[in-house]
Amino acid sequence: MNRKNQDVRLQQRISNGQLTHESWRIFQIMAEFVEGFERLANIAPSVSFFGSARTPVDHAYYKTAEETARLLADSGFSVVSGGGPGIMEAANKGAYEGSAPSIGLNIQLPMEQGGNPYQDISLKFQHFFARKVMFVKYASAYVVFPGGFGTLDELAEILTLVQTGKSRRIPIILVHEAFWRGLVGWFRNTLVTEGTISPEDMDLIRICDEPQEVVDIIFAHYETRGFEPSAEEREILLDL
Repeated sequence: MNRKNQDVRLQQRISNGQLTHESWRIFQIMAEFVEGFERLANIAPSVSFFGSARTPVDHAYYKTAEETARLLADSGFSVVSGGGPGIMEAANKGAYEGSAPSIGLNIQLPMEQGGNPYQDISLKFQHFFARKVMFVKYASAYVVFPGGFGTLDELAEILTLVQTGKSRRIPIILVHEAFWRGLVGWFRNTLVTEGTISPEDMDLIRICDEPQEVVDIIFAHYETRGFEPSAEEREILLDL
């Protein structure tokens, strides 16, 4: 066998080995979805919280997130966060001290020091996309506090899903108007002006500053309907 044929066969063996490795990872992905579906199926109604992992405990954002989560928990909403420190911890802590389950969808990241201790239900994910599905699938609302790229990623994700009809319409609430003012202004003055989004897409976003405002916005959205998804919405959520 000449050198060229040896190299081809070696590459084939490497390729086959990589394919086998990737194929087996499908079962890990399936396991994450199955565990998530089984453990979160009965948490509705729930609210998903997002915000920076770097927010210190004594920061005003932390205190507002904690109070907001406690009010929502006492109003009957489970609270779901990424399970880490900062705003995630504040949300879990507020719910933990309230009257509804506190849920953490944990994933190990370099900037985070493990899960926070305020979780009644704690899940661990290796894959961001499986974790994202769990944030959306059972959420009656999204509450987004100041954060970085991860927070913006989750915000863009839910806006895209609702805008395109791949998820049901839920309140998407940005907390702390001063922080979000520049981004929302750019949406309105650039994206709408350039025609990359429609003017009515801006109606997907609500902005407020106070914890009670968050609760009031959510209840107002569901005033004429129940928190449970309709039959049509359930079908939509199956395709997330």
